[in-house]
Amino acid sequence: MAKRDYYEVLGVPRGASDDDLKSAFRTLARQYHPDVSQEPDAEEKFKEINEAYAVLSDSEKRAAYDRYGHAGVNTQGMPDFTNIDLSDILQGIFGFGGFGGMGGRRSRNSPRRGADLSSHLKLTFEEAAFGAEKEIKITRDEECSTCHGSGAKPGTSPSTCPQCNGQGEVRQVHQTLLGSMVQVVTCPRCSGRGEVIDTPCATCNGRGLERKTINKMVTIPAGVSDGVQIRLAGEGQPGINGGPTGNFYLEIEVEKHAYFRRRGDDILLDLDINVAQAVLGDEIRVPTLNGEVDLRIPSGTQPGKIFRLRDQGIPHLRGSGKGDQLVTVSVQIPSRLTADQRELFEKLAQTMDPDIKIQDQSFFDKLREVFGG
Repeated sequence: MAKRDYYEVLGVPRGASDDDLKSAFRTLARQYHPDVSQEPDAEEKFKEINEAYAVLSDSEKRAAYDRYGHAGVNTQGMPDFTNIDLSDILQGIFGFGGFGGMGGRRSRNSPRRGADLSSHLKLTFEEAAFGAEKEIKITRDEECSTCHGSGAKPGTSPSTCPQCNGQGEVRQVHQTLLGSMVQVVTCPRCSGRGEVIDTPCATCNGRGLERKTINKMVTIPAGVSDGVQIRLAGEGQPGINGGPTGNFYLEIEVEKHAYFRRRGDDILLDLDINVAQAVLGDEIRVPTLNGEVDLRIPSGTQPGKIFRLRDQGIPHLRGSGKGDQLVTVSVQIPSRLTADQRELFEKLAQTMDPDIKIQDQSFFDKLREVFGG
C-alpha cells in the first residue's frame, strides 16, 4: 500500500510552521497512542504519525521530502515509540509531564488497589426465590503470619534497593531524531518493590504474603436470578504498598426446578386437566412456592388458557412486593377409553355440531398476546 502524504497524515498544510507541526503531532499522539486508544489500528496509525513528524520536524528532511516526496527521505531505522510510556514521550518533546488530565506517571511503589476475585455459587430454585445463608470459601493472599508482611526473616529487615534508590523503576534515556526520549522500566534488581531482601522469610519465601482459604457466611437476598453478581467489598486480594483491598464477586447459578420456570419475577407452571374438567369446570389444588392453593377452572375452559395467581411469584430483588404465578392449562385427551367411556363420548358426539370451525387466531398467537410478545 502506497504511503500517505506526510502533511495529510498530520492534517496540516504544506506551509505549516514548526509550532503547527508540533501541535498537530501532540494532538494525534494523544488520540492514537496504543496505551490510550481503543481503536484496532491505533498502533499502525501511531507509527505513521511518528514517521511523518520525524521527517517534517527536521528541516533538511522536510526540504528533501517537499522536493522529491517519499523517495527523497530514508525512513529506515526510525524510532518505534509504541512501547514507551506516553507521558514520557510528551515530556521529552513538549516539556510537560502528562496530558489532558491523565497526570504524570505513577510510581511503581505507590499504593495500588488489590485485584478482585470471583467464584460461582449454585442455588436451588427455592433458595434463589426466598434467599439463604450460605457458607463459601475464599482463597486469597493474606499477610504472612511469620514476617508480618515484610518478606524478611524475623530479626532481619529489607533494605533499600541500591539500583533504583527505592523507586522501583529506573529510567533509560535514548537519543532520537526528536530529542531525548525517556523510557521507564521496572527495576531489574528489586522487580519494582524498591527493596531487596537478603534473608527471605522461610514461610512466604520473601513474598510477605501467604495463600489462605477462609470460610465466610454470606446472606443471599431473596429474588436473585441466574447470572446475578453479589459483591463482597474488601474480600479480594490485599492492596499493594498499602493500597485498598480488592473485592470478591459471587456469581449466582440457579438450578432448574422440576416443574416451575421463571420469567423475570413471575413463575410459570404448565398444568394438564382432563376433558371433563375443561367442559364442566372444577376446583383444583395448584402447587406454588408457598404451598398449594385453590384454583377454580370455569366450565368451557379452552386449551392454553392462562390463570394468574397474584403475589405467588418471586420477591422483587429491589423494592417490595412479588411477581405472580401464571398457570397455563392444557386439556389432556385420553388415548385409550373404556367401553363405558366410549359409549358416553359417542352419545355426546351425536349432540355436537360436526362442522369444522376455522380459527381467526392461532393458539400461539394468543400466547404471544398474553405474554406481550
